[in-house]
Amino acid sequence: MKDLLTTTRRQLLSLVGAAAMTAAVSAPALAQTGDYPNRPITFICAFPAGSGADTLVRYFANAIQEATGHTIIVDNKPGAAGTISAEYVARSDPDGYTVYVHSGFSTAVNYSLWNNPAIDPRTDLRGVAGINEQPFFIVVGVDSTIQSIEELNAYLLAEGENATYGTSATSGRLLAAQYLSELGATPTEVPYRTGIEMVPDVVNLAVDFAVTDPVTAMVQAREGRLRVLATGSGSRMDIAPDVPSLTEYGMTVDQVGVWAAWVPAGTPDDVVATLAEMFGTVMQEQETQDFLRTMGGVPWIATPEEVDQRMRENVEQGAFLVDLAQLPRN
Repeated sequence: MKDLLTTTRRQLLSLVGAAAMTAAVSAPALAQTGDYPNRPITFICAFPAGSGADTLVRYFANAIQEATGHTIIVDNKPGAAGTISAEYVARSDPDGYTVYVHSGFSTAVNYSLWNNPAIDPRTDLRGVAGINEQPFFIVVGVDSTIQSIEELNAYLLAEGENATYGTSATSGRLLAAQYLSELGATPTEVPYRTGIEMVPDVVNLAVDFAVTDPVTAMVQAREGRLRVLATGSGSRMDIAPDVPSLTEYGMTVDQVGVWAAWVPAGTPDDVVATLAEMFGTVMQEQETQDFLRTMGGVPWIATPEEVDQRMRENVEQGAFLVDLAQLPRN
């Protein structure tokens, strides 16, 4: 993770050289939307400072500030798996000065994890721009005798409840639930607080396999500690082209988390368009696309309408998966 953060800092610095030219091109177009923005814009991060989510949010805050000359502040509001920050943004003034940068899939799933959800992300938030797509991955320790997803499938069916697997996030539990349901296997779940805390037990073969986030999977695989067997996306991802998807084995699993930016519903069209252009300017940069791949995702350049559509789809999918995984509602 230290190497990842060092790489991030270098990539942020590399944007500075191109910032003056980018700002010169972008400023006239951005200035067309009245006097917005005429004060600092705040990006809301749903996780603490120093987390992977914080790294991503701060990257965009710095990059957009360098590219446009507008002041961007990051405000961390962790808690309740993002529910606190999502509600904060939804209840903020719809003026474009409070922007939620987070996983749309997590936000959508949270809606189904509460008996009385504080907000409906389909109607209380408005999409601004896509950022990236991030699937979770199925992994084993590099010393495991299991070399492929086919071998893991056979092992799980043979061992039943004697087999074990680790999970560390709601998205991991949902992917595991659908994978195991369609496979017809019943291994015993071992939950962990974070993906990085789970790694030693996977490496030491204390659990037979794990479902983990893309950063943990890719970084630990590069370091020779984990072997990545399959992706939870519906097709292979270009960050790991040799890793098969579960659909290649007859399953209907297609779970891809998306990061994007949102503002409160009711934010004017011209303000949304200005924000979308800010993100779009940075998303077109090769440095940004390289950075997103280091974070285990694939760049997702999407319009506000496409972001809203994905949220609607994710809320529907999340409801199905929460029921399938039998996750408790709060």
